[in-house]
This record gives sequence, C-alpha cells and structure tokens, in this order.
Amino acid sequence: MRVLIVEDERKVARFLERGLKEERFAVDVSHDGEDGLFRALSTPYDVIILDVLLPKKTGFEVIRELRTMRCKTRVLMLTARDSLDDRVQGLDLGADDYLVKPFAFAELLARVRALLRRSEQDDAITLRVVDLVLDLRTRKVTRGGKPIALTAREFGVLAHFMRHPDQVVTRTELAEHVWDEQFDSVSNVIDVTVYHLREKLERGFDRRLIRTVRGAGYELRSRDDETAG
Repeated sequence: MRVLIVEDERKVARFLERGLKEERFAVDVSHDGEDGLFRALSTPYDVIILDVLLPKKTGFEVIRELRTMRCKTRVLMLTARDSLDDRVQGLDLGADDYLVKPFAFAELLARVRALLRRSEQDDAITLRVVDLVLDLRTRKVTRGGKPIALTAREFGVLAHFMRHPDQVVTRTELAEHVWDEQFDSVSNVIDVTVYHLREKLERGFDRRLIRTVRGAGYELRSRDDETAG
C-alpha cells in the first residue's frame, strides 16, 4: 500500500516515514500544501496523511481541492490544535479521519489500517482471476485452493494485476503504485519481483497466468483460450 505524508515538521515527517516503511508501506513525503496537492492528484495513493498547518496551502485548502477534483483517496488529517471547530471543518471538507498531535504511532497506524479496510470494503474485498484468489483483508493468496506465500512487494504487484485483468500493466505503473519515490528506474527489481511471483503462482500448474508484453509490461490473463508467455 502507498501512503503520502504531507507534513512540514520534518522531524515528525521522518518519524512517520520510518514507522510506516517498517510496516512495509511505500511512503512519499511532501513538506508543503502545494506540492502535496500536486502529488496527491498525480499519483495513486491508498491513504494521505495531511497536516492542517502547512506552508503555501493549508491542509483545509488541500482537502477541499482534492474533493473538488473528485479525488477519493482516504485522508487522515493531523493537527496540533484540539479544537472541535477544526475537526468539524476538516471532516466537512471531506477528510475521513482526524488525529490530534501529539499522538502515539500505534494509534496512527491503527487509523491508517482502518481507512484501508474502509477502502477495501468500497471495492471488492476478494479478487478472483481464474483459479487465483486474493483476499485484501487477510492478505492471503490461493491458487486452486493451494496457499501461496508472497512477500509484501509480490502481494502489491499481484493485487494491482488482479485489479486490471487482461490489461497491459506497465513497469512505470507498478513503480508508482507499489514502490515509493526512491525507486531506481534503471534497476531490474520489478522484473525480478514479477519473475519470483510467476514462479510461485505457476509452479505445479499447467496453465500460466502472467504474460510478458515485450516493450510494454505484463498482463494477467483470465481467458482460457490464451497461453501466457
């Protein structure tokens, strides 16, 4: 899952970034409202952690513009002011949750996970392609009823594939959705991850699922009359 932190207090931002990365989230960080808004509208995030008091644009201005632009990404707002009016204003503008500083990281993490569960409930909780089943809530994957153990990156790649069956998924798209902004575009880590994913999904099965589209990316095939290559 990919998270955007928009927080101008760099010590707080580093603390959140480190903690979320330890929990295997892909994390991007912005330190002002204008840049945060640009990133939120140009990159698919699962959750945005948005401070209220930001330079250039306040968190209230950012959430208002996000919702005006029909961005549906879940937003957790942070504020140093324990004011009922602030909380009401943020929620009325479209924030999904509110957390007052100072807070324990465990509480923030629990709230982020709760927002992710709400997003998953809006979408399908269970993804199915042929005999492949992925449960977004329990993070379990089976093929033909057989459990398949995946790393966090492999799970993220597979979930993206399964949300877009029979469509070409580019390496750039995978980098933006599964990795963070420190991703090295010249590295072959995506190809290696997909290779290991294919090994786990296809070993022992007659039918192959993931097809390499040369010069473009990958495709998860659902049609019985096609052979992955």
